[in-house]
Amino acid sequence: MKVLVIDAQGGGVGRQLISAIKQNMPHIFVTAVGTNTAATSAMLKAGADRAATGENAVIVGCRQADIIVGPIGIIIADAMFGEVTPKMAAAVAQSNATRILIPFNHCDNIIVGISERSTTALIQTAVNEIMKLAE
Repeated sequence: MKVLVIDAQGGGVGRQLISAIKQNMPHIFVTAVGTNTAATSAMLKAGADRAATGENAVIVGCRQADIIVGPIGIIIADAMFGEVTPKMAAAVAQSNATRILIPFNHCDNIIVGISERSTTALIQTAVNEIMKLAE
């Protein structure tokens, strides 16, 4: 099982995801891809098995992953203050991997019908889904 975690900006969501994945499923191979070096560094420090940065790393990672997880902005071109390029969003959306997207109402994207939950609760829900898929 290969999990790809994608994050932008400071990598805080990705860092929390990777920490929780590794805590609950240490045997899962996790690749971290950041849209910038700060995000990549944060996720690598959290315990990712390998890491890379940038558009091409997202594209290649999406071809190799069984599960892709990250904020919902990873499927929206120009999201996260422009850090998600159209090619990145297309690679995630077109991947054969299962996508686990964490709903955040940021950057002029509002997801209706989602109850207000803390980031910690959202991350735990994402990890629970990965655990189900890993069984």
